[in-house]
Amino acid sequence: MAVLDDAFIFGNMYIKKSIIVLATALFMVSGLQAQLLNKVIKSVSKDSSAGNVLSGISQGTSSLSTEDVAAGLKEALEKGTETGTAKLSAVDGFLKNAAIKILLPPEAQKAEQVLRSAGLGKLADNAISSMNHAAEDASKSAAPIFVNAIKQMTIQDAWAILKGADTSATHYLKTKTTDPLTTAFKPVIEQSLKKTDATKYWTDFATAYNKINVFGSNKLDTDLPGYVTGKALTGIFYEIGQQEKDIRKNPAARTTALLQKVFGSSN
Repeated sequence: MAVLDDAFIFGNMYIKKSIIVLATALFMVSGLQAQLLNKVIKSVSKDSSAGNVLSGISQGTSSLSTEDVAAGLKEALEKGTETGTAKLSAVDGFLKNAAIKILLPPEAQKAEQVLRSAGLGKLADNAISSMNHAAEDASKSAAPIFVNAIKQMTIQDAWAILKGADTSATHYLKTKTTDPLTTAFKPVIEQSLKKTDATKYWTDFATAYNKINVFGSNKLDTDLPGYVTGKALTGIFYEIGQQEKDIRKNPAARTTALLQKVFGSSN
């Protein structure tokens, strides 16, 4: 009977050891598989486009092709720039938008206070109004420059923008178009300032202040076209950024099947 007990105990110990050995073997195999998978991922990630695709898959965009992403981003940018520039080039597009309304240059704001206190606030109002209307006029020429920049977007640009911040596309446009927009805007704004009488109003404003401030050392002599050009560009990129945020966050703003597919998958 003791012999049978010993045999039973020995058998249990053998089974337990076998289970431990088997588990260890399975663990080692799983570890090797994990190492192999890690090597595959690293080797695939060396290729930029494949790495981007892999990144997209890991973040819920496995149904998107690189063509989808590029086309979707270009469509979103075209929609955003078209809507944004149309909104700003409309009557009072700048003037009645508190976020981007062009105010008098910083060096003229003291003069504005002096003139308003002297009952000459209308001169300041005319100058401000005409500057904003000049920016509206110039905004009409922005669309072709944006379209040209959008056409130059690469696959790598598109993936980075899709997975970037809320205004990544706007930032991309800003880096690509600020110089050509400045070159295109400034002569248009110079003409618009004349057309809207901004140059006259500014001259009247500065002359009135300089007469009141006859003993002051700071005379007003601002590069008005340069100032308005800079403010106009700031306003345009702000508005395009708002449009981009809307497309990313608001499903109702994705007005085409492609936009719904690309930005729906990126959420």
